[in-house]
Amino acid sequence: MTLLLLAIAPVLIIIFYIFIKDKYEKEPKRLLFYNFLLGAIVSIIITTLLYVIIDIPLPLKNDHSIFEQFIKAFFVVGLSEEFSKYIIIRYYSQPNDEYNEPFDGIVYAVMVSMGFATTENIMYVLQGGMEVAIIRAFTAVPAHATFAILMGYFMGKAKFSNNRIALNLTGLFLAVLFHGAYDFFLFIDFIPGIWIGAFISLFIGIVIARKAIRRHQFNSHFNINKEL
Repeated sequence: MTLLLLAIAPVLIIIFYIFIKDKYEKEPKRLLFYNFLLGAIVSIIITTLLYVIIDIPLPLKNDHSIFEQFIKAFFVVGLSEEFSKYIIIRYYSQPNDEYNEPFDGIVYAVMVSMGFATTENIMYVLQGGMEVAIIRAFTAVPAHATFAILMGYFMGKAKFSNNRIALNLTGLFLAVLFHGAYDFFLFIDFIPGIWIGAFISLFIGIVIARKAIRRHQFNSHFNINKEL
């Protein structure tokens, strides 16, 4: 039970943080839960299927090949996981009438991503124990949230733009780019000290994500103070 709570706790903290940052027009809690649930179940299933499909034409066997680890980080893990979240946001969250301001893109993207992160984190923590739970609470879970905010920022803009396809895909691209960079530096751990690159890329992502939150807060359709 303790390990389960440790696996879930960082997810709940991030969800609460984003809920608080949605300052002007809160989303229905039921809809937030549905997005979370889709991320926890459907997104995991889609990712698993994509892993299997990609492994057929592109089997990666050499753990000490920088090129293979690059492909694995960006195109196997990064693209598969972020695309599985993107599909839910694009075809379930975005068309909903409650998705009525750009900040909602961030809210729903984070909910889907935290659903995914919950399932993933529980599996890793139950296998790895307390140490894994603590490490992932400060690394992998915040990383998933960061990638989601980057994706959600552009997907939030997309619904209210005539350039919807390009903006949606820009969000997906940025999530894959930062996810891939984070994983790549961790995967090539056979190069001493290279792992620091993962935390540099995550730090850059967090800085950009914070700016994205502030910008969508200011530009909210419900922010009556922005015209003053």
